[in-house]
Amino acid sequence: MDIKELYQDIILDHGKNPRNKNKCKDFNKDAKGHNPLCGDKVHVYIKLDKEKKVEDISFEGEGCAISMASASIMTEIVKGKEFNVAKKILEHFLNMLKEGSKLSINSLTDDENTRMMSLSGVKQFPMRVKCATLAWHTFMHAVEGNRNTVKTEK
Repeated sequence: MDIKELYQDIILDHGKNPRNKNKCKDFNKDAKGHNPLCGDKVHVYIKLDKEKKVEDISFEGEGCAISMASASIMTEIVKGKEFNVAKKILEHFLNMLKEGSKLSINSLTDDENTRMMSLSGVKQFPMRVKCATLAWHTFMHAVEGNRNTVKTEK
């Protein structure tokens, strides 16, 4: 199996069987996101502890396979991490999609790195980048306490 097939399999698996797709118990931060061009909608729920560690994270929503897979992958990767680490992961993820750069984050396991890299191919399809980044931007809004819905279009 080549790397493109592996990445496609990861996206299809997370798109069809999203992880953490529910409302996590005792969440204390949440935000909504909407991509009107594609119809993707996501609501991210986060339970942060006093030290800003992501104790739990989940999402609800509907949308294309890329949007749902990205939300699923994001929840798996940032769960259990300190917010500052999660923010760095987000920054690297966005750079990967915008600039085509490789991920180089020491706090990621090889498996986490592979799951995030599976979304790197959307860079070739600019309209799909918004699908892949919606949940990540919504995560940041939630942590920051921003109650405005994240929108991919002005």
